[in-house]
Amino acid sequence: MHLLEVEALSKSYRQIGGESTLAIGEISFQVEKGEFVSLVGPSGCGKTTLLMCIAGLIPASSGMVKVNGAGISGPPKNLVLVFQEYNRSLFAWRSVLGNVLFGLEVRGKLSREAEDRARHLIGLVGLEGFERHYPWELSGGMQQRVAIARALAYGPEVLLMDEPFGSVDALTRLELEDTLLKLWQELKTTILFVTHDIEEAIYLSDRICLLSRRPSRVVRGIEIRLERPRNQLTTRADRRFVELRNDIYRQISDQAVK
Repeated sequence: MHLLEVEALSKSYRQIGGESTLAIGEISFQVEKGEFVSLVGPSGCGKTTLLMCIAGLIPASSGMVKVNGAGISGPPKNLVLVFQEYNRSLFAWRSVLGNVLFGLEVRGKLSREAEDRARHLIGLVGLEGFERHYPWELSGGMQQRVAIARALAYGPEVLLMDEPFGSVDALTRLELEDTLLKLWQELKTTILFVTHDIEEAIYLSDRICLLSRRPSRVVRGIEIRLERPRNQLTTRADRRFVELRNDIYRQISDQAVK
């Protein structure tokens, strides 16, 4: 049994006048426990819509999402979504520690052990010493680290991430990629990651699902057979990395112009 199954999922939006726009059309794929899977595709192909449907935040028009074999009808307790807009998702009136503890509070786990776990996660994302700071006192990259730590504090089986590094500068983005890989490898969390950055998807993932233009479908599953742990310099310079990048870029470009 797969941990996460997406079966023939589609989503239509009704426009003024009664016409409908099909955003995603009969998408199917699976994610295994402990996998890091990325979704990439042409701009506007519905990646965020797909993720919102999987998270149970918007209803699909047809098809099904299953977690551990059970279909979902709303936000499942064992999935957490990290948004790109970290500055809107953090609580400005809570400290770094308070924000990370929120993921434990909603599960009714307020204890010394819970605080120790929150502090441990803060350390893992590289923010030890900033526990009493507030989000508005932190850089964008630091705020996103808080958002990731808070999501992981909840203890999800699947972490959904919607272009989480798209709003930070290039160097911070590379640092956050490595931080995420460190967390994934230590905590064994399953991750479904949406990005428009082909190199980022290759660098992070075990597997990539390539989506078509709207209405999007999975046109190819790509296994990333690059050694771990990965390194920003040596991995990206690997001949296989370059070949994958070029191959995926060509396929996305072909989809975009059809």
